[in-house]
Amino acid sequence: MFVQPWDAGLDEAEWRTWLAEGHDFGQLAVNGLPGHPPVVVPTHFICDGRHLLVHLARPNPVWKAIEHDPNVVLGVIGDYAFIPGPWRAKADIPPQDGVPTSYYAAVQFTCRATVVDDPEAKADLLRRQLAHFQPEGDHAPVAVDQPPYGRMLSGIRGLSLEVTEVRAKFKYDDHKPVEYRAAVADHLTARGAGLDVPAARQQRRRLDRLGPWKP
Repeated sequence: MFVQPWDAGLDEAEWRTWLAEGHDFGQLAVNGLPGHPPVVVPTHFICDGRHLLVHLARPNPVWKAIEHDPNVVLGVIGDYAFIPGPWRAKADIPPQDGVPTSYYAAVQFTCRATVVDDPEAKADLLRRQLAHFQPEGDHAPVAVDQPPYGRMLSGIRGLSLEVTEVRAKFKYDDHKPVEYRAAVADHLTARGAGLDVPAARQQRRRLDRLGPWKP
């Protein structure tokens, strides 16, 4: 992922906060076997310190690829919007000469994967995931010797992804003048389609932190 200086994450807290706001679904990219393309798997995940925890069905074709090369990337993207050219046109040029772009937030984790096959370890992984995704606790106990989860554990495998690098990108034209960024955020809010409002919120948040861009 190419990251311009003005698009870079400001600190670790920024991307961690963004993930905690509900961005916990991404794509796991694994190098393919020789002669085959990469394997890309959409999946929920949780952060557990410097590890990401995932579980997938045992028949998933990703396992052979991971056994061949455990170096993987898990990418998350959100708060994206298409910015039409007229919104980006300078005051001294016709609106139709403005150049469109995309806004988005993205975090990519480079990881080394360890497969989790021990039944108790898989049960613990599921308990951690349920505590995150279903904190109300309205589910049966996850135990290797109790239904319904006990008999289902053999059908999944877990992944513990040790994070070795994090690249965060918040692409919201932060190198543009303050007035321009505020105007685009207003346009996004007024249009209100798709993820326009979350994108505008990210742009205003970055604007508040950065103010005028200083290289």
